[in-house]
Amino acid sequence: MAQLPVKKRRPRRAEPAGPAHSECLVRFPEVVLGLVEKRMGASRKTFLTSLACSRGFRVDDPCSAKVTHVVSEGNSGDEVVEWLKKNGRPPAKAVGDGPALLDLSWFTESMAAGRPVEIEPRHRLRVTAPAEPLEEKGQVAPYICQRRTPLLHHNTALTDALETMAEEARFCGSDVRSLAFSRAASVLKSLPWRVKRIQQLHTVPCVGEHSQRIIQEMLEDGMSAEVEQVRQSERYRTMKLFTKIFGVGVKIASQWYQRGLRTLADLQLHQIKLNLEQQAGLLHYEDLNTPVELWEAEAISQVVRKAVEQISPGATVTLTGGFRRGKPCGHDVDLLITHPSEGQEMGLLCRVISILDSQGFLLYHSTHRNSLPSLEDEELWVSDHSSTMDHFERCLSIFHLGDLAGSNQGGAGAQKLGASTGSGASSLWKAVRVDLVETPYSQFPFALLGWTGSRNFERDLRRFSKHEKKMTLNSHGLYHLEQKIFLPAASEEEIFQHLGLEYILPEERNA
Repeated sequence: MAQLPVKKRRPRRAEPAGPAHSECLVRFPEVVLGLVEKRMGASRKTFLTSLACSRGFRVDDPCSAKVTHVVSEGNSGDEVVEWLKKNGRPPAKAVGDGPALLDLSWFTESMAAGRPVEIEPRHRLRVTAPAEPLEEKGQVAPYICQRRTPLLHHNTALTDALETMAEEARFCGSDVRSLAFSRAASVLKSLPWRVKRIQQLHTVPCVGEHSQRIIQEMLEDGMSAEVEQVRQSERYRTMKLFTKIFGVGVKIASQWYQRGLRTLADLQLHQIKLNLEQQAGLLHYEDLNTPVELWEAEAISQVVRKAVEQISPGATVTLTGGFRRGKPCGHDVDLLITHPSEGQEMGLLCRVISILDSQGFLLYHSTHRNSLPSLEDEELWVSDHSSTMDHFERCLSIFHLGDLAGSNQGGAGAQKLGASTGSGASSLWKAVRVDLVETPYSQFPFALLGWTGSRNFERDLRRFSKHEKKMTLNSHGLYHLEQKIFLPAASEEEIFQHLGLEYILPEERNA
């Protein structure tokens, strides 16, 4: 019987020469890398681990609590989070609690530099899945910024009544009561069903006893006697009339009411002293209280964009406010101006205003200079007003919208200003409120978020940031109060990610 030849075993390949991990000198003890093997492969991970150690970096299991920088290749942020979860690492509750999730580009740049390079937005992996636990079925989230509020909803009659009460409380100087009614209206707007019985609201947040009484009346009688009494009251109607004047707030309107003034004619009859803003507001009162349609807002945006491009090619003009939230009409037009090259936006607004004024587009304008001393100024982040005010350079204006928004090509169609007050439908031109805001590119995502609204959505977003995340959010940036660091963002999505919130589209922020 013939014997089979004995197979020769292949000699084992020698391991690549290199320093043992334990023998490497650790130069950056505060940085601990974790390399995700998914899609990277074991051999490449071994090579990259050896390379990192030879450069003085510490490397540990990516699921270790010691890891500060998780590096992945070819995976999305959601995939990395899911992989870490499956391999035993609990998800981070907030930005400061977990490691940075980074693309391999940060790793290669750090290896080339021989040190950990600064983490930029392009290095971070985007996580779109909500970092907060999902609500239990049937429950309503306590914060407006956790809820989706569409433009059209199921409880219009109820929310109109509550918003009337909120407005009346504001006219009376009761901001707390006004906010309570406003929050109740906001939560009803977010409900995916129509309220038919008051019992349906027993587990819904933000609906207090007074709001419940009004809702109960509306459900039983189709109206609320209290709300109707407010709407018909002389004080409410007068305050509403006066506060619709551009430049007139609740305090001034209340003073006029107490002096016995009741109509716009009374202001002229009693020779009430008005500032330039109020004079312009009274002169164009009818137009400024006629809704601005989307096509009109877009026409104005195009005029401003043309002036901006004439001065600084590459600069951008973005329509914000209610129009960005999907509204077909609004009471004014808000435009953000910026330039991708940081610093190139400085002085741009003043030059744009000069062009628009020379072309006859501005019936009135008032410029407010940038009042921000420095982002590093701690007062900006810790004061009581830090999250409610912004300091951008801006222009508050009344815009001359010519013949169907088409006749003002380069100013040729502009009429002599002051010849007519502009009466909307009966005139060939219309006066429109326009706010122009100049913002640095690095602050643009925060400004865009802040100027998109709604006011209730923004208020609760800032409240959530402070009370739930120990952060201050405003139109300039996001600051971690405990860690004393700024959290950069290249988009609105990244701001929501920093806060551990599911991203809500602009058209779902109509709270």
